[in-house]
Amino acid sequence: MAITYKPLWRQLVNKGMTKTEFRIQAEISTSTLAKMGKDEYVALKIIDDICNTLDCQVSEVIEHIKEPTE
Repeated sequence: MAITYKPLWRQLVNKGMTKTEFRIQAEISTSTLAKMGKDEYVALKIIDDICNTLDCQVSEVIEHIKEPTE
């Protein structure tokens, strides 16, 4: 995976918010949250909704990890 949501999980810890509370406030589905937990891609609209909910920038939600070239 080239994307990780580790910055998001750190945000939630810093805000004292559980994943369930976050999911409800951001109005995202449990399946979307599960995808994020596995560092799978989600729609950019979801990232936008998360940024609006947490009042943060994209870089505070996702991080790009360069994959090694073969």
